[in-house]
Amino acid sequence: MSSSEKSGSRKYLFFLTLGALGVVYGDIGTSPLYALRECFSKHTGLPITEANVFGVLSLIIWSLIVVVSLKYILLVLRADNKGEGGELALLALIMRRKAAMPRWLTTTVLWAGLFGASLIYGDGVVTPAISVISAVEGLSVATEFFKPFVIPLTIIILSLLFMVQKRGTALIGAICGPIILIWFLVLAVLGVRGILLNPEIMLSISPHYGVLFLLEHGFASIVVIGAVFLSVTGAEALYADMGHFGRKPIRLGWLIVVLPSLILNYFGQGALILRDPSSVSHPFFHLAPDWALYPLIILSTLATVIASQALISGAFSITRQAVQLGFLPRLQILHTSSQQIGQIYVPVVNWGLYLMTIVLVLSFRNSSNLAAVYGFAVSTAMLITTFLISIAAKFVWRWPLWRLILVNGAFLVVDITFLGANSAKLFAGGWVPLLLGIVLFTVMLTWWDGRNILAKRLLEASTRLEEFIKTVKHKNCPRVPGVAVFMARDNDQAPTALIQNTKHNKVLHEKVAILKVVTEDQPYISASDRMQIVFVSDGFYRVTLRYGFMEDPNLSEVLSTIRLNGTEAAFKELTFFLGREIILATDRPGMALWREQLFASLTSLSLRATAFFEIPSDQVIEIGTQVEM
Repeated sequence: MSSSEKSGSRKYLFFLTLGALGVVYGDIGTSPLYALRECFSKHTGLPITEANVFGVLSLIIWSLIVVVSLKYILLVLRADNKGEGGELALLALIMRRKAAMPRWLTTTVLWAGLFGASLIYGDGVVTPAISVISAVEGLSVATEFFKPFVIPLTIIILSLLFMVQKRGTALIGAICGPIILIWFLVLAVLGVRGILLNPEIMLSISPHYGVLFLLEHGFASIVVIGAVFLSVTGAEALYADMGHFGRKPIRLGWLIVVLPSLILNYFGQGALILRDPSSVSHPFFHLAPDWALYPLIILSTLATVIASQALISGAFSITRQAVQLGFLPRLQILHTSSQQIGQIYVPVVNWGLYLMTIVLVLSFRNSSNLAAVYGFAVSTAMLITTFLISIAAKFVWRWPLWRLILVNGAFLVVDITFLGANSAKLFAGGWVPLLLGIVLFTVMLTWWDGRNILAKRLLEASTRLEEFIKTVKHKNCPRVPGVAVFMARDNDQAPTALIQNTKHNKVLHEKVAILKVVTEDQPYISASDRMQIVFVSDGFYRVTLRYGFMEDPNLSEVLSTIRLNGTEAAFKELTFFLGREIILATDRPGMALWREQLFASLTSLSLRATAFFEIPSDQVIEIGTQVEM
């Protein structure tokens, strides 16, 4: 590689790392606003002594090292699905090996993956609420005059954040990297300023202070551990956003910028509250000199907006993956950029998150109360990730049992400890994101099971394509010019729409294509593997289109011209026949009646196939069929 190529490669890596700082580390980077403060809040009742401060700091620092550096940076980022990360991408990766797993384990993995993905939405609700209100509360540090305006200002900022989503994240994305870089540099500078008050605070990096703290306080330390966990929330974003930046920029950003800045800032806050215990109400803002307070409030507000943006965009991405993999009904997904495929907007998700976020702000009123909401759902999601990684290590990477127990067992102990500590928050508000996760998990699992049962019911009423062709040929069914495309779940079978159309209209097109759209368990499919056409007989063809779970099917683009038996047909010459199932809930074996009714409701809310597959409505004929579940 020439020197100019190396220079270009380094420059590209720099900008990727800068982008990763803005998108990936916004959430964990704003934790210093409230994490250490909550360890000494009224909820823990922990007095400010040198032993307690050193012990808590040691627990925070080693949580960052073990949970983020060792678990996520070194281990979890290895589990990429063709470059993509996140719970659903990991689930799809594991399900490729389901033939090697017992049936009960396959079911457990499916349920765990769906539940873990559902909990991310709870994180997407709490993170904007606690992050923005924590930043705005800095105004009350400057003067009590602003205290009554904290809630209104928080609601205004959050409202603007969710309103601009439909315009896309290109502008926010262009500036978030440099702003977050400045944010981390400020964290480091403020930390050094605090450390100079008591340089001995840096001794708390020794893990023995954390061990002594746990031994001294015993079971009572469980509440403090729940507050310590706030310092690592946001670690899931490292994995979820891997597809945007790759492993190396995420690892470099953490090791070179994020981890040192966080450690320095926590050191500084600890030194400050030892010198002035009254500063524990907002140690982060008290680290700043008086002249820098208002600029720091503005910067922290920008940082929390960027952190919130990352979680909202992540919820959009998870939704698209869930739709493509068949875990959610077809939803309206709008692309906000012609250059970046990942920049999307999902209206129903956006406004759902907005309403829940505003309800949380109005209900809990301050960041300290919201801290009680934060943690349980996230720690559950982290435990699920460790479980899924263990399954991947066993069945995908083929790890020996001793390595699996040694490595993943240690992380499981840490995750279970954090989950146990956060369990104390369950009745103080932690049930809110958990309830949201349970509702979404129920929706996902019901849609998945319902689609499988629906496919089974349709198969029972169907016939094999070859047998159908023989039947219509025997009946000498008239053929008319043109190409008819019948969409089907299984193009080995004659679609219900084809059977109904032949039965009632008693006519067939000259060429009939049975089209099946398949979403693979990998993020992208190459253009050469996109379409497969197989001639059956007598003018019938099987057409299969393959897409990755990060791609959006666009039939008008792929089928701009389709060659059938040596003859090209333009897309505008095609007539699409779509089946529209009307679901009837019954007491037949399959799902509980209430789940069948939920599935029927979801089916009616699902985006019409014409819009989802981008088929012009004037080329579509829909044929309805009643199906008893």
